[in-house]
Amino acid sequence: MRIAEVDVHNPSGLHARPAATFVRAAAGFRSQISIRNVTRGSGPANAKSLLAVLGCGVERSHRIAISADGEDEAAAIEALQALAEGGFGEAAAS
Repeated sequence: MRIAEVDVHNPSGLHARPAATFVRAAAGFRSQISIRNVTRGSGPANAKSLLAVLGCGVERSHRIAISADGEDEAAAIEALQALAEGGFGEAAAS
């Protein structure tokens, strides 16, 4: 199992659009992937489920933990951590 923690800098946190981007990326891996809102203490939640990810209530400046367990866990963590650090594809995330 591999785990990475990342601070969320998106102005609206992990709302529907960036959450959907995250879920699509997570779904591309075979490993079991979960997300946890470290700041709020919610989760872990299935990172391949949009409703589960939204249910973590991740807001701006919250810290999330992404964990992956399986055959491609290293690649999954690397990709999802980079996605989170890049603002989940939202240009105004800095």
